Amino acid sequence: MGDGDEPSALSEHAASVCGMDIVLIPGFWLNGDSWATSTTELAQAGHRLHPLTLPGKRATDTSLAGIGLRDHVDAVLEVVDALEGPVVLVGHSGGGTIAWAVADARPSRIARVVFVDAIPMPAGTCINDELPVDGDGVPLPDWSLFEPEDLTDLDDSLREHFRAIAMPEPVGVAHEPTRLDDPARFAVPVTVIACEFPAAMVQQAISNSREWAAELAAMQHLEFVELPTGHWPQFTKPVELGHSLLAAIGRG
Repeated sequence: MGDGDEPSALSEHAASVCGMDIVLIPGFWLNGDSWATSTTELAQAGHRLHPLTLPGKRATDTSLAGIGLRDHVDAVLEVVDALEGPVVLVGHSGGGTIAWAVADARPSRIARVVFVDAIPMPAGTCINDELPVDGDGVPLPDWSLFEPEDLTDLDDSLREHFRAIAMPEPVGVAHEPTRLDDPARFAVPVTVIACEFPAAMVQQAISNSREWAAELAAMQHLEFVELPTGHWPQFTKPVELGHSLLAAIGRG
């Protein structure tokens, strides 16, 4: 049989992952536009992108009061339920915990979860209740409150840009305990793109049964990709992040 008579294994694999619906969940203080510089390759590869701006951070939102973590999870679920076929979830920072709660709610719909410098919080814990609160929101803090590793490669120009676009996070999103119910989530393939924290550190935490790594420890299909930079690779290494995302999604 000649080469042109049937698709090669490589072309079949490419067809199987081309045209995926990819839901992009931003971390704290950011909206869907924050993904723009990292997703060009994904769009060029034929994937359908759904960068989300979550409740409390939309132009029409007038108040952060009463918005909790579950409201953000439900907003993502609304998008997933409106799509047909398998969905890839990409979550940065606190958006990783939201992505994982969505995978818990719809494990049969999620083809892969990609955590961008994120660790999903275990059930009953919150994303971060130590950040300074101002009324109903958590504004972007002074840079001095971050660890040096967070700020790697985030130069003065990028810091100025970040602060200019940053929006307060609803305090309920930071403080509300996450809810996880379905152990079928552990069968969903997961890629962790490790930036400020090296993969070896996380793997050691898994081996040592650290509480914050408990969800990772139970995952059946877990891989790590190193992208050494600070906590915001969409600003500091946008092209490299795009490469990493495309490679993770391309593994099917």
